[in-house]
Amino acid sequence: MAQNDNLTVPAGDSKYVTVFNDPVNFNAKHPLHNSWTLWFDNPGKKSNANNWEQSLKELITFDTVEDFWGVYNNIMKTCDLAISSNYHLFKQGIKPMWEDPANKNGGKWSIQLPRNKTMADIDNIWLFTMLACIGEAFEYENEVCGVVVSVRKAFFRISMWTRSSDNQTIAMSLGKTLKKSAGIEGVLEFQSHNEDAKRQGKPWTV
Repeated sequence: MAQNDNLTVPAGDSKYVTVFNDPVNFNAKHPLHNSWTLWFDNPGKKSNANNWEQSLKELITFDTVEDFWGVYNNIMKTCDLAISSNYHLFKQGIKPMWEDPANKNGGKWSIQLPRNKTMADIDNIWLFTMLACIGEAFEYENEVCGVVVSVRKAFFRISMWTRSSDNQTIAMSLGKTLKKSAGIEGVLEFQSHNEDAKRQGKPWTV
């Protein structure tokens, strides 16, 4: 057996073609540890807590490196989205809602990036945030539920949602890894969803 791009390929067997060998006609893919679902919503000014879910659209689920890039290269870039739009990338089976069982006891690491920041920088931070998640870059990767990028009039917000919010050691590990992996400059803040909903509590920061 011969090793080829992390795939086990029989020696001398040419039927396996990876994207590295042929970016168009490849037939072998590199599986991810989890399947991921991309969601989108643009609720607009008339949205509220009662009808927001109606605007949430499930776009596609993928489970290989190649399929991720196929999706990423064929959707609108973050900086081109309309005001109030959001992309949500979550592990398959988890809805990007506080009420989902995987999220209800959790929290999120967030940073707001001003719109005067270079747009390419914002797109790259979002891309590297997604890559850190699907690539299992975290020590406590089972804690990661998904990531969100939100487009607002004055800023972009990037958030990573976690399953729990009561263990500072785990939370700080996740935040530090996210900050390094995504190349984030500035302060990331962590707050539980319950605190966020009530707008109270002092957030952890990295």
